[in-house]
Amino acid sequence: MGLSLSSALLADLASSLQNFVRVFVWIYVLMIFAYVILSWIRLPYSRMSASVQQFLDEVCRPYLRLFRRLPTFGPLDLSPIIAVFVLLLASELVIYLIGVVL
Repeated sequence: MGLSLSSALLADLASSLQNFVRVFVWIYVLMIFAYVILSWIRLPYSRMSASVQQFLDEVCRPYLRLFRRLPTFGPLDLSPIIAVFVLLLASELVIYLIGVVL
């Protein structure tokens, strides 16, 4: 009885951790997309837009800076696409490892 209960708790913990990682990563991906879109669009005299853009800059730029050294295709910066791809790959690896360990 006690063994099956602890096994069920570990399975529930693993599932909860996997869902947390999944949600966290998707929220961060959405923030990267918002950062890219707001970098193209400038709204003059908008404090709200400036605040959101500053927040996204502080949150996304350190991670995106890791990929800025990659070559670009003319005026297109592909570092956000590569960063999202690497982030999704890393999250799947973490989710798999959580499932294996727990």
